[in-house]
Amino acid sequence: MRATEPVDLAHAAQHLASSVREAGALALSMFGTPLKNWTKGVSSPVCEADIAVDKLLRERLGGMDSSIGWLSEESVDDPARLATRFVWIVDPIDGTRAYIAGLAEWAVSAALVEDGRPVVACLFAPVSDEFFAATAGGGGTRNGAPIATSVGAELGGVRLAGPKNFLEKLPTFTPPATIVPRIPSLALRLARVAEGTIDVAIAGGASHDWDLAAADLLVHEAGGALTPFSGGPLIYNRPEPRHGMLVAAGRDRHAVLLELLKDQRHGSS
Repeated sequence: MRATEPVDLAHAAQHLASSVREAGALALSMFGTPLKNWTKGVSSPVCEADIAVDKLLRERLGGMDSSIGWLSEESVDDPARLATRFVWIVDPIDGTRAYIAGLAEWAVSAALVEDGRPVVACLFAPVSDEFFAATAGGGGTRNGAPIATSVGAELGGVRLAGPKNFLEKLPTFTPPATIVPRIPSLALRLARVAEGTIDVAIAGGASHDWDLAAADLLVHEAGGALTPFSGGPLIYNRPEPRHGMLVAAGRDRHAVLLELLKDQRHGSS
């Protein structure tokens, strides 16, 4: 990767937080209003708010340091990002279907990635006024209070979130797991693992860098892990920013889950 000057992470964290808060306020101001929406690709919904929030974030974050690359769900991909040491990875509205439907569980998600791994992250759910933030080595917070994944290695009685068709194939735990109602925003689903209100989250094989980067750092800094079923860290800012089946949990439980899931590699989001 092209060498660039180091980024001041404390400054980047402050700048990212203010930018994401502003983006969340914009998204919330448009929430519940009549909006044009359309479908891109096969079935991915987009609305006017996605584009407006994307534009705002690119202006705010791009203004901090023009040498930092850019990857967003709602921007045309610029291959120049592949030559940068640092890149902003952004999902203007994660959970657009929920947003369009007037449901609360959507979020603005953004992270600064250095050499393939997130080092600063913010996730803002404006309807519930929840602001998650993390910096590499500095822990994770929700509305300023430290967060932590749930502890323990047992699988009995866990609170479990993920694709229904995949969860139905899992063995029956004792006591049985509690299946958490589906959270439309994958980033927010993973943030619930980081804060300990969900013990285990499964992501299907259709997630992208922008769905994951911010939540990945939150989970990691809260004492957990988010990895493929085969283990190992997720690497961001690759030519194809898509990932397979993933599992998130506190580190001890995550290690047990990898043994259980290592031969199961197919599913949905």
